[in-house]
Amino acid sequence: MTGRQGGDEGAEGDKKKLSFLNKYLTVWIFAAMGLGVALGVFVPWFADSLNSLSVGTTSIPIAIGLILMMYPPLAKVRYEEIGKITKQPEAKRMFGTSLALNYIVGPLLMFALAWIFLPDEPLYRIGLILTGVARCIAMVLVWNQLAEGDTEYAAILVALNSIFQIVLYAFYAYFLIAVLSDVVSPGSGVPVEISIVSVAISVIIYLGIPFFGGILTRYLLRPRIGADRYDNRFIPIAGKVGLLALLFTIVVMFSLRAQSIVDTPLDVVRIAIPLVIYFVIMFLLSFWLSMRFAFDYPHAATQSFTAASNNFELAIAVAVGVFGIGSAVAFATVIGPLVEVPALISLVNLSLYFKRRYYDSSGRHIGKRTEAV
Repeated sequence: MTGRQGGDEGAEGDKKKLSFLNKYLTVWIFAAMGLGVALGVFVPWFADSLNSLSVGTTSIPIAIGLILMMYPPLAKVRYEEIGKITKQPEAKRMFGTSLALNYIVGPLLMFALAWIFLPDEPLYRIGLILTGVARCIAMVLVWNQLAEGDTEYAAILVALNSIFQIVLYAFYAYFLIAVLSDVVSPGSGVPVEISIVSVAISVIIYLGIPFFGGILTRYLLRPRIGADRYDNRFIPIAGKVGLLALLFTIVVMFSLRAQSIVDTPLDVVRIAIPLVIYFVIMFLLSFWLSMRFAFDYPHAATQSFTAASNNFELAIAVAVGVFGIGSAVAFATVIGPLVEVPALISLVNLSLYFKRRYYDSSGRHIGKRTEAV
């Protein structure tokens, strides 16, 4: 009896710690950003050491951080129930809306914003376009989990995005940068050569590893230790590791680009403005459509974060591989995650506000509600 009570108290303590970490996550994220910049500026050897830990265009510390960050939500997915989502009456409308937002609205919106805000900076503009074409398959899983979205639907969407990116990324990037840009301003088109293999490698590293890890854990570890221990003990601990990995990744990213942020703050601001506008428009548009189509809250949140996020790992890898690590194009793609992190954590809070304001306790959309005083 005493042992069980101790175990229950331990579980409650874990929940309290996890809720504390989640409750102040915005503070931790901004602290991690500040720490990263400070390390990059005042401890030069730290960034140099991180830069040396790379294979080709892949930063090993960032890759490890992203994989550990993405594993917990993927281990939480109830893969055995994914088929139920495709059988829901609104499934076709949900998937159709997601594909339209991700592969028509998103890339074209970023293309337009890049031209509006950076008409005199073609290399920065190309970096933004490469980011807009890269649909999110990584950090969206974390934002979706924090916003209490549907993990199974998120798993399906990131899998679809992975397939579509392998097939379409090179073509889409070439069309927007070389063809459509030349239509907007004759002579501005820049031919780009992007290998489908390099895109596939990026997808395998950043999604394939944690995805298959989550599947194996779900089907091998859960039956062995029992559903209760897996869901109520293992997953919360893994969740803490994932959030710590998120903070580690932020520190690494900001430390690697700290000197550039300090040396060219106005350029950072010029690149950041269209990115912020992009994130907000895509998120609000997706949420509005989800409400119009009467999607429940978990699916609306997942839809919105998938539409608003981008696969910055892929964009950076392509920019470095095609234009070089010291290029202005690569610099512009790096600003993407630096802006996305604080922007998306803010949108997580907005999403939870929408949940309280426009949805009932079961997640069904009911329109505007009068909040209790």
